[in-house]
Amino acid sequence: MPEQTDSSADLRTQTVGAIVTKDFRTAAVFERYGIDFCCGGDVALADACSAARVDPAQIESELSTVAAAPSTARDDGFASWTLAHLIEHIQAVHHTYVRDNTARIGAYARKIAEVHGAQHPELAEISAVHDDMAAALVMHLDDEDQAFFPAVLRAEAAAAAGEAVDPADAEALRRGVEQLAAEHVEVGGALHRIRDLSLGYALPADACTTYDLTFRNLQEFEADIHKHVHLENNILLPGMVALAG
Repeated sequence: MPEQTDSSADLRTQTVGAIVTKDFRTAAVFERYGIDFCCGGDVALADACSAARVDPAQIESELSTVAAAPSTARDDGFASWTLAHLIEHIQAVHHTYVRDNTARIGAYARKIAEVHGAQHPELAEISAVHDDMAAALVMHLDDEDQAFFPAVLRAEAAAAAGEAVDPADAEALRRGVEQLAAEHVEVGGALHRIRDLSLGYALPADACTTYDLTFRNLQEFEADIHKHVHLENNILLPGMVALAG
């Protein structure tokens, strides 16, 4: 067995979330191997590889390839952004994606459950889990847009001006960190359940075009939520904690 270098040992002790926060391009590597870098991102790389039954040396090799590649404008380090800039991005990209796609994907999931449910009874649960998750997500986004994000913007502006953060905003931030983190765990659990029920979005031999489309859309939805939750769990929420004092 090859000797483990100091740099390799150091990488394996870093959490998956920290690795992605340092270089967001690495998210694609973790997505490829089904390693959760958002809701379950607070796990050392070695442990995450073990849980996913993936050779850590393979992951390290791919992460090194990503790190060696020249960065582009699309690889901006989110961790260096102001919270206001990060929130603008989350709302424009991820909130818009959820609101634009949940109803359509839900309709597809119900359709294939009706047509193929007799042969594939797991489709009914996939549809139900998605619908429950979608309803919870919309409420989650509304809370962020109407209460927590405005408090973050006011608090960050006050801190930038050298002023004290309003106590009401500080309390909203503390409450928001606890609530949003708990809701992210619930969303992560729903995504894991859908992935498990679908056997990793594997299509059966009798899958029709709508079946294929539904699974591709569910997988795309999962990928977007993983990026969305990563930005909040690993960058936004720690920033909220710092502002709340």
